[in-house]
Order: sequence, then C-alpha cells, then structure tokens
Amino acid sequence: MKRKAFNVEGAVAVGPYSHAVESGDVIYLSGQTPIDSRTGKLIAGGVEAQTEQSFKNLFNVLASAGLTPDNVIKVNVFLTDMNDFTVMNQVYSKQFAQPFPARTTIGVASLPLGAKIEIEMIARKG
Repeated sequence: MKRKAFNVEGAVAVGPYSHAVESGDVIYLSGQTPIDSRTGKLIAGGVEAQTEQSFKNLFNVLASAGLTPDNVIKVNVFLTDMNDFTVMNQVYSKQFAQPFPARTTIGVASLPLGAKIEIEMIARKG
C-alpha cells in the first residue's frame, strides 16, 4: 500500500518523517514540538507558549489534510516535567470543543531540541 503523506510549510520535521500519513479515513499526525516554522528554532518561553506553538503546528497539518480540530479523535501529549501538566491542560482545554478527543499524557526524560512538550494526534475524515 502506498502512503499518502502530508508535509506542510507551517510545521517543521526534525527528521526523516512526514507530518502526517493518511490510511483510509484516518490521518496519523506525527508529533510536533514547539518549533517556529519561520525560524526553524524552538520558541522561547515556558510550557504554556510551547503548548500553544505545538498546537499551531499540528493544526496547520490538519488544515493541509482538509480537517479541523473537530476531526481529532485521539491526542498523545509528552511532557518532560509532569509539574507542567496543569498549565498544559489549561492551553489544551481551549483547543477543542466538547466532547474532547481521547488523550494520553506521558512524562518523558527528554524531547528533541530541548522542548518541554511534544504532541501527536490521530484524526478521522468525515
């Protein structure tokens, strides 16, 4: 089966992968860290600003596939410090309408480029 991939100017890949891959009516979005696509650098600021930038990058990928946040069915969040959970959650709660997508939040030792957060999504067409 050939993959239909999406690569977007409004998101950055720091390795050999696609921003998203379509399989049937499901779109798997690669994790996005808080990199500013204009500069290619990690944005300054704490987890609040980094969470907002990660969502901005992800929503650019969603839009390239003709989707919106309403199409998201699952989100995985990776935090380097679980003490940032409350702040991340406050930003997260503004990104989606209820009912919210399913979600897992995992504490990790480190992320690329020293990011505090990385977020990946699964979305469904229709």
